[in-house]
Amino acid sequence: MSRAGAFVRELIWPRRCILCHRLLDRGGERLCPACARSVPEPISGARRGAFYRRWAAALWYEGAVRDSFLRFKFVGCRFYADVYGLWLARAIRDKLGSDFDLMTYVPISRLRRRKRGYDQTLLLAQAAGACLDLTPVCTLRKRNLVKPQSRTLNLEERRYNIRGAFRVIAPEEVRGKRVLLIDDVLTTGATVSEASRVLLEAGAKTVHVAALAVTVM
Repeated sequence: MSRAGAFVRELIWPRRCILCHRLLDRGGERLCPACARSVPEPISGARRGAFYRRWAAALWYEGAVRDSFLRFKFVGCRFYADVYGLWLARAIRDKLGSDFDLMTYVPISRLRRRKRGYDQTLLLAQAAGACLDLTPVCTLRKRNLVKPQSRTLNLEERRYNIRGAFRVIAPEEVRGKRVLLIDDVLTTGATVSEASRVLLEAGAKTVHVAALAVTVM
């Protein structure tokens, strides 16, 4: 993009902090100074759900982080993935290490991807993978007619809703592999548990989960 074009774009669509959404000076970082100072240390813990070993996340899913993520997921702010990927990669390095043979991700359905125009979790995996020298591989396919997990009320409903939602595309790609599974937001762990289950049934050696954000429970 030419300098003139970039200047016009900044006038029409001024740069805003990806977290608090305050206006930023032209050029420079995607975070305001206050938000840059407040980004927390990565989080990890025992699994929420079953089948995977441990999880790590970059952020708590609350307040400005939640608002930022909703813009990323539903309002077309795909470029947020560049910064999110840096945070996610740091969480993976600090909390899960680097002993993985394969990075993959929890996909959205093909129908939802056509409607939205992109898969937000794939964008996260690509951005984090670029920092970790890992290329995400599409190993899972999700059925179209699955009710969004955010619309279910409790853990049992989420487990029932997601059961059978995924299938492994090519089992030979995961067989014997130590898998790093990327998701966007970790809530009850029902979705990543189901994805981990089918990966293990296809022959994966282990599964660890990394998410951009995790809810407070």
